[in-house]
This record gives sequence, C-alpha cells and structure tokens, in this order.
Amino acid sequence: MKSVAFQGERGAYSETASKVIFGNKIFTSPSFSFEDVFKKVKNGSVDYGVVPIENSLYGIVFETYDLLLKYSLTIVGELHLQINHHLLAIKNYKLSEIKKVYSHPQALGQCSEFLKTLKKTEIIPAYDTAGSALILRESKSDATAAIASKDAAKIYNLKILKSDIQNNKENFTRFLAISKNKIQKNFAQPKTSICFELKSIPGALFKALSVFALRDIDLLKIESRPIPHKPFQYMFYTDLFGSLDDEKVKLAINHLDEISLSIKKFGTYEAGKTYKS
Repeated sequence: MKSVAFQGERGAYSETASKVIFGNKIFTSPSFSFEDVFKKVKNGSVDYGVVPIENSLYGIVFETYDLLLKYSLTIVGELHLQINHHLLAIKNYKLSEIKKVYSHPQALGQCSEFLKTLKKTEIIPAYDTAGSALILRESKSDATAAIASKDAAKIYNLKILKSDIQNNKENFTRFLAISKNKIQKNFAQPKTSICFELKSIPGALFKALSVFALRDIDLLKIESRPIPHKPFQYMFYTDLFGSLDDEKVKLAINHLDEISLSIKKFGTYEAGKTYKS
C-alpha cells in the first residue's frame, strides 16, 4: 500500500488531493508543516508527499517553492483541486443560532461574504481547516461551527449546515505529488518543472527565455524566489510543456546552462486534471 504525507489533520484538502492522485487505497500521514511532509519523503518514512503550490485566487505558496529546492525531491504528479468550503457543526443548528465559527484564516477570507450574514457570530482563526473540524468534534461546544471540507464532515461525523459558502466558485488549488524517485513512463501531456540561477550578465533573463522560444517550447509559468544566502539574487522556477527526454527540451536546457550558475530539474510528470472537492 502506498503511503502519502500531507500537511494538516485528517480531512484536509491536501488529503483529498492525495486520494485523487493516488487512489483511495493508500495510507495517509498527517503532518504539522509543509517541511514535515518533505522530511518524511526524504527520509523514506512515506513513499510520496502531496503539497499545495499555487491557489488561483491567492497566488503561489512560497514555502513549497523553497522546500522543493532545499530537499531536491522529484515532482511526479499534479492536480487542480476545486476548493469548496462548507459550514459544519455537531448538530443541525439554524444559522442564526451559530455563536462561533473556526477555520484557517485563508478559508475565512474566502468565505467572508457568507460570514457577514452571520450577524452575531465570533470568527476565530485556526491553524487548519480540517483542524478546526477536529477542534469542533473534540470540544463539543454548543452553537459552534467550522469551515472545512466534505471529507472533514465525514471523518468527524459533522453535519453540513450550508454547502459551497466561498465567495468565488472558481477557487482552485494546484497540488504537487513529490517523491525520492523518478517516474519512467510516457505521458500523454508531459509537463516539466525546473529552476535556475542566472549569471550576472546583460540580458540574462531575456536570453534564458529565448532558449525555449527559439525551439517553440511553451513556458506555462515562471516565478522568481530570493536566494537566502545571496541578497537580491534570485532563482527562477519554470514550468514548461514537454518532457526532459524530448530532444528539443534537452537542447534548450543545455543552452540555458551556458548562461546559468546552476539548474535544478524537478522532473517530468502528467499535466494535472481538475477535480471538484
């Protein structure tokens, strides 16, 4: 049975993503932090990790980018999970009866319009959406609710008072699956992630992008992140359409190497599909 680490408590959106990517017949390992997920994969205590890398409303998850470089693991898959938030409680309260609502600050922000309709309700930030559901289950507080996933409602035996309470229905999180090992297979829609540090030469970034443009390689995304031990120097994280085994991708990376101080290849994987949580 495959083992998969994720950040958060049971019922977290990351656990949902893990089951969509690897199937329901897996052992999932809740973890306190994103770095704990990477450590578990690195030391071999789990086979895979699943971590968020980007949200369609809030942008990139900076910590995940930095940890990818720090731990030198391989990206082996991705998923675009539609995030739908639900108001949960121990029993079927009327909305007017709810006195407190717990959830992660980002989830509270994403449900702000709905929360405004709860006139006399205290909004309380928690460390995790699924964690707020766990707190609710264990505390058994009267007239208290949490914002979390349908999976959290099932796991903690909570009632769904109201579904899909987020402000924007087009709320997606992109998750990555990481491993110590590469996947050797032919992908229908191969996607590759790399990062590189450029030499300090005129036009370096333009030249870097040109090595892909000249070979008609589609760049899907580029992000810059500061290098901790080099103030105001940056690593560029890039996603491209194609495989590391493609001849034109190999040529492009060889060309890029001429103007780079370092290049890190995170791997080739199947471009992610979209799934509704």
